Amino acid sequence: MASLVSQLVLPACNGYKVWEDPSFIKWRKRDAHVSLHCHDTVEGSLKYWYDRNKVDFLVASSAVWDDDAVSGALDCAAFWVKGLPFVKSLSGYWKFLLAPNPTSVPLNFYDYKFEDSSWETLPVPSNWQMHGYDRPIYTNIVYPFPLDPPKVAEDNPIGCYRTHFYLPKEWEGRRILLHFQAVDSAFYTWINGVLVGYSQDSRLPAEFEITDFCHPCGSGNKNVLAVQVFRWSDGSYLEDQDHWWLSGIHRDVLLLAKPKVFIADYFFRSNLGKNFSYADLQVEVKVDNSGETSKGSILTNFTIEAAVYDNQNWQDTSQDTDLLSSQVAQLKLSESSSASLGFQEYLLQGKLQMPKLWSAEQPNLYTLVVILKDAEGHVVDCESCQVGIRQISKAPKQLLVNGHPIIIRGVNRHEHHPRLGKTSLEPCMVKDLVLMKQNNINAVRNSHYPQHPRWYELCDLFGMYMIDEANIETHGFDLSGSVKHPTQEPVWLSSMMDRVVGMVERDKNHACIISWSLGNESSYGPNHAALAGWVRAKDPSRLLHYEGGGARTPSTDIVCPMYMRVWDIVKIAKDPNESRPLILCEYSHAMGNSNGNIHEYWEAIDSTFGLQGGFIWEWVDQALLKDGPDGKKYWAYGGDFGDDPNDLNFCLNGIVWPDRTPHPAVHEVNYVYQPIKVSLKEGIIKITNTYFYETTQALEFSWTFHGDGCELGCGLLPLPLIKPQSSYEIKWESGPWYTLWESFDAAENFLTITMKLLQSTRWVESGHVIASSQVQLPAKRECCPRVIESGGATLQVESLGQMITIGQQNLWEIKFDTKAGGLESWKVEGIPVMHKGVFPCFWRAPTDNDKGGGASSYFSRWKDAQLDNLFFVSENCSIQSRTDHFVKIASVFLGIPKADEKVSFELNKSNALFKVNMVYTIYGSGDVTVECEVNPCPHLPPLPRVGIEFHLNKSMDQVKWYGRGPFECYPDRKTSAHVGVYEQNVSDMHVPYIVPVECSGRADVRWVTFQNKEGIGIYASIYSGSPPMQMNASYYTTAELDQATRHEELIEGDDIEVHLDHKHMGLGGDDSWSPCVHDKYLVPPVTYTFAVRFFPMTAAASCYDIYKAQL
Repeated sequence: MASLVSQLVLPACNGYKVWEDPSFIKWRKRDAHVSLHCHDTVEGSLKYWYDRNKVDFLVASSAVWDDDAVSGALDCAAFWVKGLPFVKSLSGYWKFLLAPNPTSVPLNFYDYKFEDSSWETLPVPSNWQMHGYDRPIYTNIVYPFPLDPPKVAEDNPIGCYRTHFYLPKEWEGRRILLHFQAVDSAFYTWINGVLVGYSQDSRLPAEFEITDFCHPCGSGNKNVLAVQVFRWSDGSYLEDQDHWWLSGIHRDVLLLAKPKVFIADYFFRSNLGKNFSYADLQVEVKVDNSGETSKGSILTNFTIEAAVYDNQNWQDTSQDTDLLSSQVAQLKLSESSSASLGFQEYLLQGKLQMPKLWSAEQPNLYTLVVILKDAEGHVVDCESCQVGIRQISKAPKQLLVNGHPIIIRGVNRHEHHPRLGKTSLEPCMVKDLVLMKQNNINAVRNSHYPQHPRWYELCDLFGMYMIDEANIETHGFDLSGSVKHPTQEPVWLSSMMDRVVGMVERDKNHACIISWSLGNESSYGPNHAALAGWVRAKDPSRLLHYEGGGARTPSTDIVCPMYMRVWDIVKIAKDPNESRPLILCEYSHAMGNSNGNIHEYWEAIDSTFGLQGGFIWEWVDQALLKDGPDGKKYWAYGGDFGDDPNDLNFCLNGIVWPDRTPHPAVHEVNYVYQPIKVSLKEGIIKITNTYFYETTQALEFSWTFHGDGCELGCGLLPLPLIKPQSSYEIKWESGPWYTLWESFDAAENFLTITMKLLQSTRWVESGHVIASSQVQLPAKRECCPRVIESGGATLQVESLGQMITIGQQNLWEIKFDTKAGGLESWKVEGIPVMHKGVFPCFWRAPTDNDKGGGASSYFSRWKDAQLDNLFFVSENCSIQSRTDHFVKIASVFLGIPKADEKVSFELNKSNALFKVNMVYTIYGSGDVTVECEVNPCPHLPPLPRVGIEFHLNKSMDQVKWYGRGPFECYPDRKTSAHVGVYEQNVSDMHVPYIVPVECSGRADVRWVTFQNKEGIGIYASIYSGSPPMQMNASYYTTAELDQATRHEELIEGDDIEVHLDHKHMGLGGDDSWSPCVHDKYLVPPVTYTFAVRFFPMTAAASCYDIYKAQL
């Protein structure tokens, strides 16, 4: 023993580095097991869960994302052990010193009497990089140290921790366990100067028995705990996930006091009987007796019991309720028990009649209590957990839950807090779940490691299907052709197996887990086959998932590709030789302004047998809070901490910001995931309940009818109860809206059907909209666009040099620059409204998806074609016709790369990438029409946009439009945005993506007004049969959005830049590293013609009347 300790603690003596030996991953570490609570009574265990389950959406309002989270983490640590008399949290402020490398660690810092008064303090749990020590590092694939396994960098920071504790008198005679919930990446620990253990794996517990090394309970003597944490270890090679590399004791540290013979582990299983009318229950119990007592004498001296209690009986009860009366099943000892080294295993069995089944829709839970009693019948030890009765099974091309082929409407979730890093808070976890449930997300993949134990309890409670994933990723090995992936090397098997075993053993009793995962992006090899074999033997009640090796290896029960295209997943689903269901483990890469095309995935999933959904990448933007030079905090990404290597903003892939504010794309996710679908086909409105367990009894249906943007009527929609997986059909003419349709002569009619919750749930208040769909009803009449009549008011026209002034005295005035070929200014009632317009525009601030694909990316092709560098010159501009009532001016623009500015005009003409004919007709009525013909060079790549740009006075910030909204939407991400009339100011329309990109667009706009607070402004609409426009208005110019690398760098311009696009390229989102906008959303370089109508607005003018006048 002495020599082993010498090797562990004094590596300099012989050069041996335990943290670089993949065959040595733990020492004195207890076997993995479920979370233990050390209850002393059955009543206490029930009261504990009664209190723990008092959590709902109100808790989410306590979520904090700033410096207050530091103290919040300590509060949570105390809360999580409340009501557990034999569990003590050691979380708090510990003494801390960061050494630059292992050889710089203070000599004997773990000694009892070591002087640490000069050390600083660090909160535990935490990552030390989040408190000013060392630096966070963000990489996606590449390791932040040379790839030379199992060696790690000599520059290997070491966190030295010291704290102390006292053991209470009440713990006398009990065995003391020291439990670390998670430490990154490897560590030694000492008690009173004696080394008591070593462990690796940054995401699972490490537990050591320290009974013999502590001072007696109640003695008043201080026990000193010291921990030495390595930033890098050989285990780091298995932890190359796409997230921040952060170190330290980032989850809670606990002391557990157990009796000499105690319940060490237990595994609950249920087998549902015919028609689910009953469930056979089993609990396999392990008893730890230190090998001092034989199995026979345990049964002579102790009794093992188990009981199941119905949590539903606890609802709306007072503190004085007899929780014991909720018992619904008792499990008795079976003779088929076995013994293993150091443990005694026992099997208890029972039956539950008419069980309430668990699913994400109906998360019914029971409390399991396992009791160890002595010969006199006194409770010696008691353990408990929440369990759900449900059945996970397979059928051809289907994953079944309780016999139903559920649909996975999922997201991938990293543990991420912008202030704390990897440390979790209860209100923040609840916030995640509340937002997910409110947006129809029903499943989560723990990417890519086991997460905080409380997360699983909450997912059980709120109802969330889960893939639990082992802490194994070796993606960086892909970059080396000479170094084999660990899965190919036998020396790594024990480490990989330990991680999988540890996950399964800790989490095995959670109802939410429907599948285990062997890890992520770690290639495929013999080690994976071994891991799969162990999991399948240990827990055949769940499915197995692993994407590596092509997503279809023998080690996965699910075909689980990532970022596979729609047509390819349909092809696999229809493959008669593939019997497994397909669930996308990652899809719809949410980097910046993204998630285009997601509705096409769901059109396929909803209509193709064998497709069962997927998990969006990912839930949250993984930015960290950082103090800027001005003292203000900002969202930091890779490279902002001086970290090298780094992958910049590739960590910003979430559908919510770091503080969980939803991105606009969440609306689209909510829509494609909504459980009630509405369609209109051949005159039949079909309302489909896609739930598998819930009827529509808890929903209120209502309708709203709009004609040409005006709400004409609304009301409740009485419907019969729609059973799960059933539909109800109604002829649209028989609905209560039909009389309105008959009464009003609208060109466009839209019917919106909305479903709201009648009662509050754990995750939302009553009245929450669970689904909302809009269908377009047939037009009552054929719409023939009217041409503006040229008669009416007389124009005042003056020419002075290149400037033409046109107007109506005291009403409006336009100055037109014939040299520039566009409007110089436009005033309404003397108020400046427009300047710098109207000109062609084909460029947008590139999105992250635009930049994906290197030389083949849209952005690279645009740059190569110099689309980002165009200026427009007027080839000619002339008055085509003029009367007392209108003036028609024709301009011909050439779009020429700026590099050619100094070249002669004639040579420039030959280099023009665009020729644009624009005809401005200015009427005495105040109407201005702009007719455009765009002729691009045919060799150009797909265009970012085809439209017009103009600039408005900054006071014209009140925006009203008839189109899709109210939130940001684009041609390939607009199904959730209903057509209607919306109002916002320019500031609120802006979307503050952490890295600025094209944003703030609104799709399918028929008309829009920009007015000041007094109502003065301008109206713009489609004209002469042109289709609806893509509209954008911002204080930030396209050039400003293009140049800025973070939102804080943006500087508002002196005006409002407005874009009205005839065509706008989609966002894409199938991934962010290849050009993947679907063909139908590309803008090819062909001739386009379109027209826009403008009109001066005053407070007395009605945009509805102006629009209807042209229909």
